[in-house]
Amino acid sequence: MTKQLLLDLGERAGWTGAQAALGLAVVELADLPTWWAAPLALALSSAKGWVAGRLGRKGTASTLTAAADPASLARGV
Repeated sequence: MTKQLLLDLGERAGWTGAQAALGLAVVELADLPTWWAAPLALALSSAKGWVAGRLGRKGTASTLTAAADPASLARGV
């Protein structure tokens, strides 16, 4: 495995864990059924991708720097 692949994998796993944990915390605090955590985490994931696409690397939903983003390296950016 390359360093870029490990960074990409870590970023994706970290964001997924954070979105799931936040989804669970919100449904617990709001006293909603636990199954609501999944659609909430999906909405958080979509929002993160949208924000990262506008504030981060253009053309990707990555929050990694250009040097660490495998998509940037593949395009030669």
